Amino acid sequence: MTPLIYATRRSALALAQCRAFVARLEQLDASAKFSELQVTTSGDRNADVPLADIGGKGLFVKEIEEALLEKRADFAVHSIKDMPGTLPPGLAIACIPKREDPRDALVAPGYCTLDALPAGARVGTSSLRRAIAIRTRRPDVLVVPMRGNLDTRLRKVDAGEFDATVLAYAGLVRLGLTARATEILSVDVSLPAIGQGALGVECRADDAPMRSRLAAVHDIETAICVEAERGVMVALNGNCRTPIAAYAERIDSGGLRLRAFVAEPDGTRLRSADVQASWPASESEAHQFGLKIGASLK
Repeated sequence: MTPLIYATRRSALALAQCRAFVARLEQLDASAKFSELQVTTSGDRNADVPLADIGGKGLFVKEIEEALLEKRADFAVHSIKDMPGTLPPGLAIACIPKREDPRDALVAPGYCTLDALPAGARVGTSSLRRAIAIRTRRPDVLVVPMRGNLDTRLRKVDAGEFDATVLAYAGLVRLGLTARATEILSVDVSLPAIGQGALGVECRADDAPMRSRLAAVHDIETAICVEAERGVMVALNGNCRTPIAAYAERIDSGGLRLRAFVAEPDGTRLRSADVQASWPASESEAHQFGLKIGASLK
């Protein structure tokens, strides 16, 4: 059998989550053979420049999507929070596996918790969403821009350049670094990024065999929640210049709860929503629900 080629970024986290996903595919079909194509994206090449200044989060997927369209790869595994709301013609998200923990984690070795940080402490993040969450809870600390992959940001904290940073807990889980989290932040404190903790597996829309293979590890509950969140992003034209968050979850009653907020880049004019509805019948219905909630926040 000709190996199926999967494309991935070169970062340690991207490789770890991609290889774990491919291992699941191999468990389902031992005859399948896979080959890895590592791609350096524009976002990776410009690691010291604010994403908003060079085109936004789509820069982490652009070159990978080009590899799919040029048939140099058969599928790609992304952190779905890196994916824009609209995909290039000819591509589709064919699989969203079960979500990892979507919450943010604080890494503050000397202080442990957000509340324990001293006034004036330097908290590193380049996420406008996280900056709002931190300043809302602790207006007396300094939120300082910090870019780089997960390893780089941890090193900067260890070196004393920052007193703390906030990371996606899912990344720490996937790299076996959960011990580095000194506090897992409640979604009431730091509402997660759209799609945080979830993967989006992309392939060519007309590749029926590949879509069928990927469907075996698609998790419908995760997909419905993520599509509701992505609906909010599409309605608000969310990008790296926009402080925006959305988190959907299935609640005990069986319905869907969607929480979201958006603000101006400087954190002003904060608008939020917290809505419950019946469980959507499909991913498309969930997306439409998200679009409606997002439109209400304009």
